[in-house]
Amino acid sequence: MSGYSIEVSGLTKKFGDFTAVNSVSFRVAKGEIFGFLGANGAGKSTTIRMLCGLLNPTAGGAIVGGFSVGTQPEKVKERIGYMSQKFSLYEDLTVIENIRFFGGIYGLGRSRVKTRLPWILEMAGLEGREHSLTRELAGGWKQRLALGCALLHEPEIVFLDEPTGGVDPVSRRRFWDLIYDLSVGGVTVFVTTHYLDEAEYCHRIMLMHAGEIIAGGSPRELKDKHGLMTLEDVFIHLIEERVQDERTRGGTNEGGR
Repeated sequence: MSGYSIEVSGLTKKFGDFTAVNSVSFRVAKGEIFGFLGANGAGKSTTIRMLCGLLNPTAGGAIVGGFSVGTQPEKVKERIGYMSQKFSLYEDLTVIENIRFFGGIYGLGRSRVKTRLPWILEMAGLEGREHSLTRELAGGWKQRLALGCALLHEPEIVFLDEPTGGVDPVSRRRFWDLIYDLSVGGVTVFVTTHYLDEAEYCHRIMLMHAGEIIAGGSPRELKDKHGLMTLEDVFIHLIEERVQDERTRGGTNEGGR
């Protein structure tokens, strides 16, 4: 049996003439915190949507939780949790109504939701606020509630798409404590972030630019390889290097015409 939760090979997505994701390949080990980094428009969210079975690949494929995203997307969805950067909550519902709603989406019976409810409320710090409207919650509480809803059905893999955007630093730190707890419990965490300091918390990261993976490894490996002190410096160095290569190729092509 494979020791990987996610195996990606040549995954590609085109929208007309535009290639959003260009033949990316990587593997994510079970229980790993895997960071996917890149600027806006790099292809991160498109990749996640394909891995969640929400978007059909143009070419290539991926195995997530033992199932193909191309031919078995419904099986994939049963084994994953997904938290989008907008938290996916319904503002006009109360905390407990959101939890029950997502329980229904995941096909959980009332008794199962009732069993999971105390854990979610404790994890989110919302004990005693079950009947508060979600729109009245501070950003950090909404964030943890959204994570709890994504974990209702106890998935083996959870995808977090820029989950810490718009929350304060203390809430961000607490959220990452929860991510570590999930990893220790054997859950694979696939997270995108544009906060490069957060990437330091990941076991391994991949850097994406213009739909392609340009580097990968542990934070320490990447910093040591390039002789730089921070991941921000590594990211800037690699992007500048890639842009210069593109300019050079473009100049060479023009000279050959």
